[in-house]
Amino acid sequence: MIEKSALRGFLGSLSLLGLYFLIVSLLSGWEFAVSQFSANWYWLLALTVGFGVQVGIFSYLRARHRMRISGKGVVVSGTTSGLAMISCCAHYLVNIVPLIGVSGLAALVGQYQNEIFGFGVLSNLVGIGYLLSRVKNA
Repeated sequence: MIEKSALRGFLGSLSLLGLYFLIVSLLSGWEFAVSQFSANWYWLLALTVGFGVQVGIFSYLRARHRMRISGKGVVVSGTTSGLAMISCCAHYLVNIVPLIGVSGLAALVGQYQNEIFGFGVLSNLVGIGYLLSRVKNA
């Protein structure tokens, strides 16, 4: 049970990281995605590992069938992690979306990139804490 949960957590981390590279590569190219990852690796790895830990713990709890917990915590935190990772390069959306008037939003997101990353990591920690409390009570 623990091995499967750990594997699911690892795959969750890889999936989130893959989503980051897919979106940034589609928007700005592979080389740019790699350069942005190199510049922000500590944030991106913290987000992906945190998400993977949550997926693993959630999978473990689910497998135990002793308690019913909502998947909303993982979904919300995972969404926050994904959005924080994508915000890394969202300010480059200015190149492709000025026709629909969101260039100001993209610039704003780029300006607060570190704060968004920090919020994503904090959300991960809160989600992990919540899930660990559920493991204790299970």
